[in-house]
Amino acid sequence: MTPFPAARATGVGSLPGTDPLEAARLVLGELPELPHLPELPARGQHADLAGRGAALLAELPVDLQPSGWRLVPRASRDGRRARDLLRRDLDALEEAADATGAPPALKLQATGPWTLSALLELPRGERVLSDHGAVTDLAASLAAGLAEHLADVRRRFPAAPLVLQLDEPSLPAVLRAQVSNASGAGRLRAPDAARAAEVLRTVLSVADVGVVHCCAGGVPLPLLRRAGVHAVSLDASLLTSADDEAVGEAVESGTRLLLGLVPSTDGPLGAEKAVLAPLRQLWRRIGLDTDLLASAVTVTPSCGLAGATPAHARAALAACARAGARLDELG
Repeated sequence: MTPFPAARATGVGSLPGTDPLEAARLVLGELPELPHLPELPARGQHADLAGRGAALLAELPVDLQPSGWRLVPRASRDGRRARDLLRRDLDALEEAADATGAPPALKLQATGPWTLSALLELPRGERVLSDHGAVTDLAASLAAGLAEHLADVRRRFPAAPLVLQLDEPSLPAVLRAQVSNASGAGRLRAPDAARAAEVLRTVLSVADVGVVHCCAGGVPLPLLRRAGVHAVSLDASLLTSADDEAVGEAVESGTRLLLGLVPSTDGPLGAEKAVLAPLRQLWRRIGLDTDLLASAVTVTPSCGLAGATPAHARAALAACARAGARLDELG
């Protein structure tokens, strides 16, 4: 198994603003151990969670309809626009890295298959999630597209190990049958745990190191471990005592935690001691060995930073790096 990079801090993915070069310089400067490809959803629907995911599909054309992104029979201008924005982001990251030096590792984000299935529509207007076969096809298409994406990034950054993060904010809702159908009058049937893990595994299999990020409550840690993740990214403030056993088992099995400890919205950040206080409490509550902290935890913002001001986003990433550097002091 390829190990997760020994990084004390990283970002979740999204940032405020519309300038990809500025965003790339920010992550390379503040997160030198594990920078990530920035996402800038302020540019519109072609760069949001659904549009970014749609841009990575192989041989499944999409178009932007009034109701959202939809699978269509042939390539569209909207699909090309979404892919073009992704290429520009990679170009900007490569340009920024030429000035600062290649990063030791790099994290890429993509909308996960279950969240993407809940966002995209079939040609007839229902969600992809409503059709078992369509979900299978979408997962295969996403895996093929991500394989091409990873190959492109490896050509640009040949010395950097790549981490693939699947963003699955809708996964808990999917598993609880809480996603509404197209009319809004009903809810779509939930997949069973084995099926959910299988679909995730299909997509994660293209990466050497795979992460699933979910900043909703009720992250299904045992299911994600069965899907073969190397790490799980979650909001630490949403963990409760009901999650303790699953968190402890994940850490003891070698699954890394990308813990959202720094607020992603504007407000006081606090000193490193205050940022790390929830982590210290979690470790003590579960009874984990504090010597595991540095090898088991990477500090992140609580979620994406798209809704923050540029000043807060910069400060939050810097706070993650400072807090991560002090993980050894918690032992």
